[in-house]
Amino acid sequence: MQEPTVNSGQETYAGVVLAVHGSVLDLRFSDGALPPLGTAVMVERDAKPGLLAEVQLHLDAHTVRAVALDHTSGLRRGGAVHGSGRPLEVPVGKDVLGRLLDAVGMPVDRGPPLPDDVPRRPVHSAAPELSAQGGTPRFFHTGIKVIDLLAPLIAGGKAAMFGGAGVGKTVLIMELIRSTVERHAGISVFAGIGERSREGHELLLELRQSGVLERTALVFGQMNQPPGARWRAGLTALAIAEYFRDQRHENVLLLVDNVYRLVQAGGEVSGLLGRLPSRVGYQPTLASEIAEFEERIASVAGAAITSIQAVYVPADDFTDPAVAEIFSHVDSSIVLSRDMAAEGMYPAVDPLSSSSRLLDARLLGERHYRVAQEVRRSIAHYRELQEIIALLGMEELGAEDRRTVRRARRLQRFLTQPFLVTEAFTGQAGRRVELSDTLDGCAAILDGEADDWAEASLYMVGDLDEARKKEAATA
Repeated sequence: MQEPTVNSGQETYAGVVLAVHGSVLDLRFSDGALPPLGTAVMVERDAKPGLLAEVQLHLDAHTVRAVALDHTSGLRRGGAVHGSGRPLEVPVGKDVLGRLLDAVGMPVDRGPPLPDDVPRRPVHSAAPELSAQGGTPRFFHTGIKVIDLLAPLIAGGKAAMFGGAGVGKTVLIMELIRSTVERHAGISVFAGIGERSREGHELLLELRQSGVLERTALVFGQMNQPPGARWRAGLTALAIAEYFRDQRHENVLLLVDNVYRLVQAGGEVSGLLGRLPSRVGYQPTLASEIAEFEERIASVAGAAITSIQAVYVPADDFTDPAVAEIFSHVDSSIVLSRDMAAEGMYPAVDPLSSSSRLLDARLLGERHYRVAQEVRRSIAHYRELQEIIALLGMEELGAEDRRTVRRARRLQRFLTQPFLVTEAFTGQAGRRVELSDTLDGCAAILDGEADDWAEASLYMVGDLDEARKKEAATA
């Protein structure tokens, strides 16, 4: 097995293990020269590869507290420790494409070891200066109707999918991988934080079968790994993405599943380090940890990192401090609704709660903006009338309200879509839909073309032509 390394620097630090508290290590450096905070140290283990740890606290003039980035089995008191005074550096570049790495950059896909001369990059670096960031907001096409219409993604921006358990976040992000990697030239980096090994295996097979694995690097910090590994997996993936943006000047698609697990891992680390919890039990460093990650995702001259992130919402509470903090950093917010998922409206994207700063007539054009606003207005009015309909029935509504309800229900069904990644489970071929077809279909429904159609004719179709054929076949 290839052993992780600490890159040599001008200064070296030698010490011993003083105590092991789960995933936290107390290390003593007798000469009083302590490795700086945020730097990596290597802890020797008997009959096992060395263990990397990251220095987090200086306890006194001779002792530091470090977070282990792997399981601590095999450690002993008095074991040798050495460091170079440099942060954790992970392999980057073309050699990591098509590979599955762990949080410290070691291959875990049973493939050959990475070359000795592979370039490396520190996981900690500053966000690009504001003066260096550039580019005008432009549309990033996904082929998913409801997203492209109501919460369009921005090339070089950050989009987050918020939802509770079981509403389709992972399926949606896998569909976005398929649709965007095949459509948009460039490199893709996937960070799986706190995910099940089954999900990682399925993703690897999906990417291999779709032929995009050779342009994708995968970094996993699985849920059975210690919190330090899950805590740093996101920064490892980000370092790989930054290399392709800054050194190779290539556009990068960074996909993260799940950012909330990154926050959870940081909370576990904070507790192990002895910090007092803050609001709702979260770590006091919550805002700075999220900012450190999110602010590095940016466009610079000639290249951009576009990020799509899944965010678990605990107990469907969107006022949760971690969720609210992530909301403040993203350009497009795609909110998944449990009620829509219960009705079988997949993707279960809430058309009223989802938003994007790109949804502006000056950026997208007057027609797109007008159709999106009309769709939202129609669905919002339908929801206002739902309680009346449930109590008194449709017959008690006025003619105008009945017409609005009919069109809103048809719009909701037209915005559903079969996915490429679910073909094996549903037996229905996936669809990608051009923005022009989405706009044409929604405009036609708003104009009343589908008023007399069966609602089922618009459910799980691509463009309106497909729905028209479905209606003609059942007429």
